[in-house]
Amino acid sequence: MIGAIAIGLAAGVVAGLLGVGGGVLFVPGLVIFLGLSQHEAEATSLLAIVPVALVGAIAQDRYGNVRRSDALLVGLLSVAGAAAGVAVANALPGEVLRVAFALLILYVAGQLVRRNVGKP
Repeated sequence: MIGAIAIGLAAGVVAGLLGVGGGVLFVPGLVIFLGLSQHEAEATSLLAIVPVALVGAIAQDRYGNVRRSDALLVGLLSVAGAAAGVAVANALPGEVLRVAFALLILYVAGQLVRRNVGKP
């Protein structure tokens, strides 16, 4: 229970601060601290992201930071992508998903570093 509380609070803070946090913190946290399988963690994370995204989007919208037409387009197209991703994820072993998740996080981190090194 304490692990779930810590994961939820940390993911909420990071999501509100950086616009990410759900999958980045939920999935590893659920696997490491709550002992969920990779499949269970990914599925649980998808549902847990809903309230985080809603609260964050509503708060950001109040500041005028939400481009609604872009959000709608990306959101609608993501529905098909999510359905396809779930089908692929369920066809793969958990170890493959863990490695793919880790590689994605490393790639994103590398891109962030590459784009910001040397900038004031």
